[in-house]
Amino acid sequence: MSDAQIHPSTIVEAGAKIGEGCRIGPFCHIGPDVTLERGVELKSHVVVQGDTTVGPETVIFPFSVIGEIPQDLKFQGEKTRLEIGARNRIREHVTMNTGTEGGGGVTRVGNDGLFMAGCHVAHDAQIGDRVIVVNQVAIAGHVVVEDDVIIGGLSGIHQFVRIGRGAIIGAVTMVTNDVIPYGLVQAPRGELEGLNLVGLKRKGVSRADITALRAAFQMLSDGEGAFAERAKRLGEETESDYVREIVAFVMGESGRSFLTPR
Repeated sequence: MSDAQIHPSTIVEAGAKIGEGCRIGPFCHIGPDVTLERGVELKSHVVVQGDTTVGPETVIFPFSVIGEIPQDLKFQGEKTRLEIGARNRIREHVTMNTGTEGGGGVTRVGNDGLFMAGCHVAHDAQIGDRVIVVNQVAIAGHVVVEDDVIIGGLSGIHQFVRIGRGAIIGAVTMVTNDVIPYGLVQAPRGELEGLNLVGLKRKGVSRADITALRAAFQMLSDGEGAFAERAKRLGEETESDYVREIVAFVMGESGRSFLTPR
């Protein structure tokens, strides 16, 4: 930590590891089991506690509380962790908790995420890369959010829900069941209304794959049999890797049911 810049009003407890090039502003508090990797910046008034690792070049804005104990009455002080990846932007008043013994013991946040003001990531959540979580979103315990997901402001994600890669959740939405990859969910009690076509086009997905995804969504909406049966049949017929990803997600292990097309 020879070239780290640490404001004299900040408390860094013995045992904390501060990487090269870190910049720590005034009135922060860094606990003894914290690791800040190369180039991390804490703006000011940031609390980082617990067995927490913050990845390279992540920036944490004022009044965020990172790595405190879970909001779970079953937690009895067991040793659990929070792992945050590289180049995240964690804005004002964000809270992220460590895991619980019953949930695997680790809360994970991937790389290149944007966590806007006031959002919460609860114990044992698994957040992928390039995820955008808008203001005041609450992500409950044991939730899985895959890569490239956008969650609109003031939304809530129920515990144990999975949100598949590339999905988008509209603002002020309560999501109580799993969301298929590339799904579009909105309405106060979240409803699967279509595909995230804008996101797919921005990503440069081919017209053929988008056409296959639209046909797959139609089959999931209107096909015969239960939702899982339709998905299985779809997997046997498709040649699109994107459609196969949806099928694998639907057939995977889950603690919740699915949001199904209206």
